[in-house]
Amino acid sequence: MSVRTSETAAPVPASPTRTADPHETPRERWIRRAERRGPLAVLVLVCAAATIASPSFASWSDVSTILSGNAFVWLLALGMTFVITTGGIDLSVGSLYALGGVLAARGATSSPWLAIVLPLVVCAAWGTLQGLLIAYARMAPFIVTLAGLLGARGLLQAITDQGSTTYLVPQNSWFLNLGAGTWVPVGIVAVLFAAGWVLMERTAFGASLTAIGGNENSAILLGLPVARAKVLVYLLSGTLAGAAGALGGARLGSGVTTVGVGYELTAIASVVIGGTLLTGGYGTVGGTVCGVLLLAVIHQLIDQYLSQYGSAMTDAVNGGFLAVVVLAQAILERSRRR
Repeated sequence: MSVRTSETAAPVPASPTRTADPHETPRERWIRRAERRGPLAVLVLVCAAATIASPSFASWSDVSTILSGNAFVWLLALGMTFVITTGGIDLSVGSLYALGGVLAARGATSSPWLAIVLPLVVCAAWGTLQGLLIAYARMAPFIVTLAGLLGARGLLQAITDQGSTTYLVPQNSWFLNLGAGTWVPVGIVAVLFAAGWVLMERTAFGASLTAIGGNENSAILLGLPVARAKVLVYLLSGTLAGAAGALGGARLGSGVTTVGVGYELTAIASVVIGGTLLTGGYGTVGGTVCGVLLLAVIHQLIDQYLSQYGSAMTDAVNGGFLAVVVLAQAILERSRRR
């Protein structure tokens, strides 16, 4: 009994922002608040500065572009939040997003319902397979999901005859309505994020993910279903990637084989910028919303004022923000330990 008691203390420091410690010092309280509210504060400051510099930035046209254009990235980032909280990584989501779009368009030629079910089932199965290899075969998440990235792209090429076949969604299909306009896709994303927030913050499953990411050995000693939880987070990530692909197919009206390249890196950057620890042990769904919005706002500003630099400036911003946030997380963690 004494061994179990000594081990239970290990996961607690890894999740400093889940609950407030009544005995924490002012310094610890400041660190906790910085980790929890930092992404939102930065987002507000950037939006305020952009609005002051250019009043047209706050126009409905820009807001609509930011919301609808990033609905798919939000779903990829939501799944990535759960994966990274456990200390894992999923590099396959960009390829699964593209695969889901092609499967949705192909399924829509037969039935609108098949356009929804087919990408969800295939991508969920893909994520489950990756989770099984990571949880039970003890393979590194980076290697497994990198293989998944390449494998999904290969399957995508096989389905489309090396990209020479483009499946089109019938114009009279109600499936197209799921990606039309701004509020339908954003509403779907909002519902899924609300469910994700409840799952992460208000269930034992979410607490177990935090414990696993903080100290996996201690989580095992506590009797937590570590292997099952890992399988479930990769299943969830794959399913959400398939859902994002289906929404993308509905919006584009076809299965485009070239989309999704680099989306996994954007999702990772959004999650980490939102406050989820890259090393695992703490995840925040609300922070992920801020992370996606922050990158989207900055990219919108780049498109307006620095479009001559193209995607190079966008990639540099993603990398720069990610480096700064990871550095800040490391500094805050060292401060907490002291």
